[in-house]
Amino acid sequence: MKDSIDILNKHKKFVEQICESELVYTLENNEGFAVSYSNNYEDEEGEPIELNCFWSNEALAKSCIKEEWSEFEIYQIPLNKFIEYWCIGIDHDGFMIGTDFDTNLYGYESDPLELILEIVEKLKALDKEIEFENFENITDLENQIKTALYGE
Repeated sequence: MKDSIDILNKHKKFVEQICESELVYTLENNEGFAVSYSNNYEDEEGEPIELNCFWSNEALAKSCIKEEWSEFEIYQIPLNKFIEYWCIGIDHDGFMIGTDFDTNLYGYESDPLELILEIVEKLKALDKEIEFENFENITDLENQIKTALYGE
């Protein structure tokens, strides 16, 4: 139980940090980006769902450059691109997002569209407006994501 509360708190901190810095970090090598597999969710075939892993700061991302990720390098993503291209693309591919995974590759597993709504809520709380390429503004983004998620 304690672990799940810690992980949820780390996830909330992830959302807070990326909204403040407007930067997200992942790891990449010449074959692609850092992925892990869900401990909690399976696809239709009963296989663990693939997670694309992201970190709220460079130091946390760097701490995971070891073992199977030892050949990886830090890749920085502006928050607006993370929301528009990464989260929406990952949702489209049927994957999930892992946030602030630790060196044991354990962290919060998030639905990409729900993560966007969490980010939107935090940006509004911080009174921040972000420029998007495919959405008029943060409210347009929020409305379209809610429609996609809940069919409202």
